[in-house]
Amino acid sequence: MRKTIHWRFTLILLLVGFMTAIQFNSMKNPEERDTRDIWAIRQDLASEKQFHSELLSEIRELDKTILTYKSLNIENTGRALTQTVDKLYRQAGVTDVEGPGIIIKVRPAAESVAFGVPITGISPDLLTRFVNELNRFKGLIFEIDGKRYTILSSIRDINGMTTVNGLNVSTPPFSMKIISPTFADSEKVYNYLVASAIHDDFYLDDLILEVGKPEMAVEIRGYPERLENQFLEELPKGE
Repeated sequence: MRKTIHWRFTLILLLVGFMTAIQFNSMKNPEERDTRDIWAIRQDLASEKQFHSELLSEIRELDKTILTYKSLNIENTGRALTQTVDKLYRQAGVTDVEGPGIIIKVRPAAESVAFGVPITGISPDLLTRFVNELNRFKGLIFEIDGKRYTILSSIRDINGMTTVNGLNVSTPPFSMKIISPTFADSEKVYNYLVASAIHDDFYLDDLILEVGKPEMAVEIRGYPERLENQFLEELPKGE
């Protein structure tokens, strides 16, 4: 009888000890939690809402194009297709563009010149950071040192030189142009750049940004390279 009680008591102690060990381990190694503050979460939420809004805008544009094709007769279909092709060429950056925008000059810092610091080219990381800063605005058109920057463009380091589209970016000073959909958008870009912390990043590399005031007519040349078609094939007439 005593042996039975002893074994039961031992079993109970083992269960209690096992449960205590599990609880202690869970308290010592809690599950990973989101430790971001409320502002970081709000910023991520704002970014997702902006992305969602852009997708809805693109869907509306495509729906509008479909309705346009459905409402046209055979004679006007060719004209609508031509307009669509011109719009796509513009979005791809092939054509020359003129519109409201700003001109930015990248110059060596005055202190660097005064102290005789060697002037070096802008780094690919800094130039990429600058482009990413502006990508928060929709519909902008870029030109960097006379080189059209599009979705097909790349900023790389080739043999120690910063390149855009495989072409070397000049050692400062050089200019960058930005065209916005409207003059009001250009003013927003201007105000953002004037107050942006990107100036500190340039200054650390002994460079300064001179942001010109918005202008009504800024010209940007089209992408000089020919776009290659790898997947689409033109059908013979009548098919």
